[in-house]
Amino acid sequence: MVQYLSQPAGGGSEPLAVHTMQCEWSCAHFTLRGVSGAESLRGVHGRGLTLIITTSIRIPVHTATDTDEGSNLSTIGYSNGLSVDLDATPRITVTYNELSDLKSFSANVKNYSTLLLEDEKGILYVGTRGAIFSLNSSDISHGSHRAINWEVTPLKHKDCLTKGKNNQTECFNHIRLLQTFNDTHLYVCGTNAFSPLCGFIDVQTFVLPDSFEEGKEKCPYDPATGYTGLIIEGGLYTATRYEFRSIPDIRRNLYQRTLKTEESPLHWLSDAEFVSSAFIRESLNVDVGDDDKIYYFFNERVIEESSSFLEKTQVASVARVCKSDIGGKKILQKKWTSFLKARLVCSMPYYETLKSVYTLDLGSWDTTIFYGAFVLQWRNMEASAICQYSISDIQKVFDGPYMEYQDSSRKWSRFNGEVPKPRPGSCITDDFRLYGFNSSQDLPNNVLDFVKLHPLMYEKVKPVGEQPLLMKKNVLYTRIAVDRVTALDNKQYDVLFIGTGDGWIHKAVATDSAVYIIEEIQVFKSPQPVENLVISKTQNSLYIGSQSAVLQISLSGCSRYTSCYECILAKNPYCGWDGKTCRKIVTSEDRVQMTQDMQNGNGGCINNTAEGLPIKKSQTVLKGNDVLLQCDLKSNLAKPRWVLNGTDPLDESEIHFRVGNDGLLIMDTLLEHTGEYSCYSDENGLQSMIALYTLNVLLKLPNIPSQPTPMVQLPTPGSLSSSKLDFVYISVITILGGLCLVLSVVLLYVSCQQKRKGKYAMGSSRSTNVELQTVSSNFKDKVEDLNNYSDGCLQIIPGEAPTSSPKKGNPPPPPPPPPLPSEFTNGITTLPNMLRKMNGNSYMLLRQNEEASSPLYNSFTEELSKILEKRKHTVLVDKLDESSV
Repeated sequence: MVQYLSQPAGGGSEPLAVHTMQCEWSCAHFTLRGVSGAESLRGVHGRGLTLIITTSIRIPVHTATDTDEGSNLSTIGYSNGLSVDLDATPRITVTYNELSDLKSFSANVKNYSTLLLEDEKGILYVGTRGAIFSLNSSDISHGSHRAINWEVTPLKHKDCLTKGKNNQTECFNHIRLLQTFNDTHLYVCGTNAFSPLCGFIDVQTFVLPDSFEEGKEKCPYDPATGYTGLIIEGGLYTATRYEFRSIPDIRRNLYQRTLKTEESPLHWLSDAEFVSSAFIRESLNVDVGDDDKIYYFFNERVIEESSSFLEKTQVASVARVCKSDIGGKKILQKKWTSFLKARLVCSMPYYETLKSVYTLDLGSWDTTIFYGAFVLQWRNMEASAICQYSISDIQKVFDGPYMEYQDSSRKWSRFNGEVPKPRPGSCITDDFRLYGFNSSQDLPNNVLDFVKLHPLMYEKVKPVGEQPLLMKKNVLYTRIAVDRVTALDNKQYDVLFIGTGDGWIHKAVATDSAVYIIEEIQVFKSPQPVENLVISKTQNSLYIGSQSAVLQISLSGCSRYTSCYECILAKNPYCGWDGKTCRKIVTSEDRVQMTQDMQNGNGGCINNTAEGLPIKKSQTVLKGNDVLLQCDLKSNLAKPRWVLNGTDPLDESEIHFRVGNDGLLIMDTLLEHTGEYSCYSDENGLQSMIALYTLNVLLKLPNIPSQPTPMVQLPTPGSLSSSKLDFVYISVITILGGLCLVLSVVLLYVSCQQKRKGKYAMGSSRSTNVELQTVSSNFKDKVEDLNNYSDGCLQIIPGEAPTSSPKKGNPPPPPPPPPLPSEFTNGITTLPNMLRKMNGNSYMLLRQNEEASSPLYNSFTEELSKILEKRKHTVLVDKLDESSV
């Protein structure tokens, strides 16, 4: 919420008016009478406005506009309705130990982040630190891979260290570019310890070439620098920070005319970090003779504003160049004449960073869709967002008004002057050729001068629907890949595979109503960022690159759904229920026999109850004790519903019941709580019985008879032959003698230990009594100033013994009670010793002795405490004796 004061124009003595505006996202971005951005933040002076932010600010997803005409205050947003979940919850969580189809490949190298898939050949090429691998794409864990070792020479490694570079990361050869050059060769570039090299690799022999090319114009020096590269018709199009100057640049070289971006008088790229690039064949199926284009996605420092607030702020941007551009004749020689860029916004301008872009090619260039993964950071808030962009929206921005730099105000603003013809930054088309402009070198000087000074477009590229598709708090999205799937309803759905910074994959699907996360999968046992994602429709596989390994998992994951209920609720476009199993939809014949409900996710099964009933379990508890009936729901979107005795719904308002997502806690049980408890998973109108319990509440524990010790019948002389009788007697006597010797040693050792133990606390005690108390097993964790005790259940405070004469010997300890059946454990020992969350309210489980989880032990402890409390003030003798303790 923002409160602001407005003063009528002209000032005067009229009082200030107070206005309040609800802000659904960062109120730091607003418009004051047509002035936006940083000027609004700093420049309320002289405008009669004062802004006061009074509450915390939420993540942006839509516009909140104040209707007061006097102030005209509005946020910069992209939708008038909030239709996206600010924290989408994955339906199913699949941990690393639950993965059954995970395949991995790793060798004695690091950084498996550069991937190249040749799907038709069944090969996955992997570029790492110091090696290149050729893997079988159907099973990357198969041992038939080929490898090329490409390490730096000792001399080059030493030179890198003398330059002050990091010996742990930088002074190695990191493969940054791995592209298909033609049918017989690959083109590869490596950092080579801050001395980049490039070369061709024969795919048949798969060995290093005899000679390399200088790579300083094609590959970054630093392995951590943002980089993207494409080979298009023999030309290498790269974008990164080159050379030691580390100046960002978009370049073309290899077997075509070399081109760069312009550096003066205004930098076309301002501290840019490149993320991705895409080649769009816009010359196909068009009548205007347009040229193919290359689009670049990157983050760069804001240049529109001069405020210190935005001085170091980065924004996401998209730029384009034409494939047939050959530079200018006199102006912009060897420079791009078609370079234009525009701001790319998702949900929170100036607070979002572009992390990954995936280009979804749908067969025609004008239907191309770009998916971007963003990280949102503002103060202590951290979230991620996914936005979708159409190429037609990007084209409209590049065909719109330009920005220009004002020397007087030292900032960029909209250019309102006359635009020269032909339109600056355009590719050569048939219309250009009619006027004699057959190449970029034929363009007039005024057009090239305009391009040189106006690289930035005024309008911003907004996402489809003017809001994010998906948002997730407390997660950092690092990579994204998208697959378009045709479901049983013959509609096409985009399935998003999103990698996180801690080694998880989120699989989401976009339906007509919303975008939701089908499942989250932990693909790495130890947290590490997902650095690359590649999809293979031929192998039905997703390949995942990281620092430690490259992984392969199934795109569909249908085997994780074991019933029609689970298969339908998943709304996974890859999967359908065939009456027996949930499996991938492969052929058109399958579509007739299979069931799927992508829009609603609850239709198609025979009834609305899942198949199969759980095994009935029994629980027995003493009156007044607590018991937990566990009910583990597979779906994070499901809600538990408890039923008593088959028909009666549980009264959750009763003080004895506490319902949570992991079970039902019954506290201070009563006799009337005896009965049958059924737990159902309720999700999207479908119900499934998860657990069934029979609970018995008893006044006291039943007498459990102890089992008699079996008697060993020694052989009698009559049962043995006379020839073996002497041998048996000798054997028995020998065994008994050995046992006597062992027992004598044990008794002697125990006697010595008892004498030592009696001396440890008898020195200078000032106490006049002996106190024996029961304490919890976590006693040592909470009392820091007491001695360490070997027994977690007894605290012994030494003192003096009673006046009664001590006994001569210590009585033997009473035999332990017989173990109780499993139904007497109350279900509580199965939970960790910590607070559990139950419907927003926390409850604490009493920590039980690890060696005695039975209620009998608890009862014995309570009785012992009562007896000792009564004897606490008994008159004691002057001298302490061990037998009194």
